[in-house]
This record gives sequence, C-alpha cells and structure tokens, in this order.
Amino acid sequence: MPFSIPKVELMEPGHTACHGCGATLAMRFTLKAMGKNTVVSVPACCWAVIPGAMPNRTLDVPMVYTPFAATGASISGLREALDLQGKEDYNVVGFAGDGGTADIGLQSLSGAMERGHNVFYIMYDNEGYMNTGVQRSGSTPFGAETTTTPIGKDRNFKKQKKKIVADLMIAQKVPYVATATIAYPEDLIRKINNAKAVHGPKFIQILAPCPTGWYYSPEKTVEISRLAVQSRMFPLFEYVNGKFTLSKPSKTVPVTEYLDAQNRFSHLSTEEKEEIQKDVDGRWSDLMKMEKND
Repeated sequence: MPFSIPKVELMEPGHTACHGCGATLAMRFTLKAMGKNTVVSVPACCWAVIPGAMPNRTLDVPMVYTPFAATGASISGLREALDLQGKEDYNVVGFAGDGGTADIGLQSLSGAMERGHNVFYIMYDNEGYMNTGVQRSGSTPFGAETTTTPIGKDRNFKKQKKKIVADLMIAQKVPYVATATIAYPEDLIRKINNAKAVHGPKFIQILAPCPTGWYYSPEKTVEISRLAVQSRMFPLFEYVNGKFTLSKPSKTVPVTEYLDAQNRFSHLSTEEKEEIQKDVDGRWSDLMKMEKND
C-alpha cells in the first residue's frame, strides 16, 4: 500500500511550542497536504509564538500575522490579492485556535464564508485560551477546569457545553466542512485533499490536545486524541456540498476512558460523567440521523 502521508516537510525543527503540543502536529500535517504554494495567516494564538522570535521562523511558507479577530478578513484579502496577480494555484490558509475562531474571530470567519472566498480556514482546537494562561473558551467542553473556571470550594468548572464551530459552518452552508484530529494524520490529509477539489470556502476543525492546559503527560497527546474519537467525544465527519458522511471508529470506549486520562476532568463525579456520556450518545444519534437523511 503506498505511503499516503507526503514526505515533504514545510515545518522546520526549532519551534518554541510546549512538549507534546498537538497544535504543532496539526500545522505540520496541514502543510504536508497543502504543499509549497501556500500562504498562512495566523492571529494571536499559540501559533503566533510557536514559530520563534523574528527574524527566525519554523515554517517554509509565507506567514502573515493578523489581529485576534481578523483571520477571516485577512485570508479574504490575501485571496483577492493573489488572484489579481494570477496566482490562483496558491492555497490561502487561515490557521487559528479555538479562542480566535469560536469566540473572538467568529464574525470575521462567518463573513469570509458568506462572501464565498476560495480559502481554507483551519481551526486547531485545543479547547481553551492556552497561550494566555489556560482560560476557558466557547470551545471548552462541559466539566473542564481552567484558570477562569477553577474548581475551588464552589466546584466552578465550566457549566456550558462546547460550542462546535463545524456545526455552525454546516448551518451556514459552507461548501466543505470537516473535523479531524492529529491521531489520524492520513484522514486529515485526505480531507484537505478533498477540500482542494471544492471551489469556495473550506473549514476544517482539528482537535489538537494540549498537555499544558489539559493536564496530562506530554507523551500521551496522540493517545488522548485517539481516545477522543473512540469515545465519540470528538466525532470525525465530512460535509461536501450538502453530503454528510460520519466516520465510525473501529473501536469504541466509554467517555470515562477519555475523561480520566486528563486531570482537567479529575474532579467530576460519577453522575457528572454519566451526564457527559448521555450528551455524547445524543449527539452521535443526531449525527447518524444527519448522515441517513443525506
């Protein structure tokens, strides 16, 4: 069977990310799939510091730094400028965290998608504002402890459910929407290649575990990412011009295996874990119905 992960490396050694950072793998695999003719726009996020201090950087493609809320506007402008220069073959990629996507940059993202620009928006989802101190974001799941939802005597963990931006993009009828994770790089690269064949806006949400903010040992990043899929906490799916396809994991595990692997959930009671399992089962049932209806 041919090796399906491109050998090209467009991310050099020497980045400044934490050990076990899932966001670095997300960028590495994304660039392998995108290729050399790629321009990346990055807002304030972990990836604003991971490349290193100027004039050094770890990426072998052009980078544009943009304000926190402006990734969608930035890639819109880059696309228009490159097209005017006759460089339609360049991939324009917004690469932003969940804070800059689910919260601060949502209006800019939605605007770029509505205008129909031929761009990629990659949300690397580490479920919190990790670069600024592990604060909760809209993408932080129910039950998680963060520095702004500390447990304390009041058990002040996050009480709201995770905002799933991929679902919002499907509701907006974006031509290509997918979820992926760094535990399955071949699936991620296949989805980016599929997205390339779609003209118009493309959105991919990549789960990128963070040992610093999720409180687990760095060598377990891929394992925890895989558990997220096997427990159905983070379903993998693809939506292409109205056609929805859900990936069924070859192995399924209860959500407790995923939750118990991270100390950010260590305070949860048995009843609270059962509540999460019930919610996960309900969402999986809804996604199965979506696939059947399509």
